[in-house]
Amino acid sequence: MPVFSLSPPRRGRFALGAAVAALAVVVPLTVSAQAAVPPTPAGWTLQWSDDFNGAAGQLPSSANWIFDLGHGYPGGPGNWGTGEIAAHTNNPNNVSLDGAGNLRITPRRDAAGNWTSARLETHRGDFKAPAGGILRIEGRVQMPNVTGQAALGYWPAFWALGSPYRGNYWNWPGIGEFDIMENVNGINSVWGVLHCGVNPGGPCNETNGLGASRVCPGASCQSAFHTYRFEWDQSVSPNQLRWYVDGQQFHSVSQNQMPADAWRNMTTHAGYFILLNVAIGGAFPDGVAGHATPTGATVPGHPMVVDYVAVWTSGGAPPTTTTPPPTTTPPTTTPPPGGGNAYGTIQAEAFQQQSGMSVYTAQDTGGGGHLGAIGNGDWALYRGIDFGSGSPATQFVARAASGAAGGVSGLVEVRLDSRTNPPIGSFAIANTGGWQSWRTIPANISGVTGVHDVYVTFASGQPADFVNLNWFTFGK
Repeated sequence: MPVFSLSPPRRGRFALGAAVAALAVVVPLTVSAQAAVPPTPAGWTLQWSDDFNGAAGQLPSSANWIFDLGHGYPGGPGNWGTGEIAAHTNNPNNVSLDGAGNLRITPRRDAAGNWTSARLETHRGDFKAPAGGILRIEGRVQMPNVTGQAALGYWPAFWALGSPYRGNYWNWPGIGEFDIMENVNGINSVWGVLHCGVNPGGPCNETNGLGASRVCPGASCQSAFHTYRFEWDQSVSPNQLRWYVDGQQFHSVSQNQMPADAWRNMTTHAGYFILLNVAIGGAFPDGVAGHATPTGATVPGHPMVVDYVAVWTSGGAPPTTTTPPPTTTPPTTTPPPGGGNAYGTIQAEAFQQQSGMSVYTAQDTGGGGHLGAIGNGDWALYRGIDFGSGSPATQFVARAASGAAGGVSGLVEVRLDSRTNPPIGSFAIANTGGWQSWRTIPANISGVTGVHDVYVTFASGQPADFVNLNWFTFGK
């Protein structure tokens, strides 16, 4: 699912898709979901999973997933860069567990013709192949069970984006995108696509990407669950990316198919986060249909059903890249007392407690301070931050900079009242041009009211320092 699309829309697979649509015959089947993530295959290690167990109508785990809301990231391209029209929500009517071990993402249309759906992404953004090993991302999914005219505009997807996209939103496709499963318009076919390089054109032929498709084995993609898998293999030379449906490989891209810098840019950062969504309308379904979608014949209410998502690795070793921290000598400071307005500017150095960091002078702020030498596991506490009792805060904005080496990045996270509570929001950051090259970065957060202790925590898949933090604030 491309996150930024320029005219003309992608067309490389459209002729095949239209032909498949004309020939597809859907046989309704009843297929029960698995109860849990399957056993870890021999030689693999489970890194992360969600089997979507829980009560019917419950939202998926906030410890695992972030909801993307509205029509785009703050400061990013409109309509998620794809031309899709549905507003994404965290309403259980659009996204919830079904009580039988599945997640359902259900597009809806109201009486005025407005569409809503849902899009969620993993908190973790560090999924990558270990050096000399293999990454395996897998999900068992039933596409929305709707075909023909009633399916026009449906665009379900299971995919992964490079984590430097978080907080930037304009560096696609260079940071990489792996479309593990895409489908449009109820066609009995799965698309697997790589997006990389530059847009338009480049080594991945953007905005089309490097893709392939095939009919789902046995029962149609719409009428049954199928297992969709992506592998990033650094145990072979040249390295390889592979796509599978029900264990059958149908697409691959090798390292030697593109310039070294394009491959390096999408494989040497902190890693990838995983997304699940059902878009309505946009460049891909419109291009396949040959006209704008959805139409008056499109029928809402057909969910994409996800049994599990899991990530395994095999072999290899964790990266050992290190980067020297900034060399500015930290001054002696005394932390101020707690309390403060969430909607005012909170200086990063105004913590009550912190671990792992130092206070430095920000060179472009007239002698003001900032937190520096920040790496994985570091944190800062700001006590008694007042979010008010009216409409909740829904945005976190921070001024940050990074001089981290290539391949080093991480997450800036916000947690309430305890460092062990799940993050309410986060953004990823990599090199911004230097340790004093400041960038103001927004991120969505879960709605917050009341008075809370705020923890800003930092996570990275590398041991090197990756960010400086000048200030932060919250917005509605």
